[in-house]
Amino acid sequence: MAEALAAPAPVGRTLSPGELVTTMAHFHRAEILRMTGWRDRLDRTSNWAITVVAAMLSVSLSTASAHHGVLLFAMLLVLLLLWIEARRYRFFDVYRARVRQFERHYFAQIFSPQPDFASDWLLVVGESLRTPKFLISQRAALVRRLRRNYIHMLLILLLAWILKLSTPSLLSEGVRIDFVSSVREAVAGAALGPIPGLVIVVLVAAFYAGLLVTAFLTSSDDGELSFGDVHV
Repeated sequence: MAEALAAPAPVGRTLSPGELVTTMAHFHRAEILRMTGWRDRLDRTSNWAITVVAAMLSVSLSTASAHHGVLLFAMLLVLLLLWIEARRYRFFDVYRARVRQFERHYFAQIFSPQPDFASDWLLVVGESLRTPKFLISQRAALVRRLRRNYIHMLLILLLAWILKLSTPSLLSEGVRIDFVSSVREAVAGAALGPIPGLVIVVLVAAFYAGLLVTAFLTSSDDGELSFGDVHV
């Protein structure tokens, strides 16, 4: 009976303290490299978005014959890149969390020991390796990347679109350089093919209202490993 209640023996050879330290050092280095790889993908997507904004602004505002729909198309492209970057951020967050576990519970204890600081962080890391799972939702990742990067690019596109509609010299050739005489005239200029300008303005206004609510009124979903101002 006593043998039946005994704890199961550990699988594999138990590591010595020196071997454990070496294993943890190599594993930490590997997680740093994986995190850096995904961080590079995040920066690459942001660079694509910046390039799209710069190119579309140049095309739309450089000539009077350029249609304002170019800026609307740029908004959709930036939104697509935001979705792609949010997906990449979910992968990045998995490896960042493992690195933060090492920093908080291992290296911090070496450099600044706290006697009452106890945690089962090794079990958490082990379970993450055994059954990897995303730590944040796609929605939370979208909010983070929108709040920290993409809201600024989308606002720049919005201002450029308003400038395009409100300045006649940017709408057609041979018109004096001046602003439109009324809001109705600017709204009429927002027409896109058979779609009236008022419908386009309402859709754009609703789109940006949703972005602002998402970016600034949505509660933060930062995890317990995201303390401080350094995390992305």
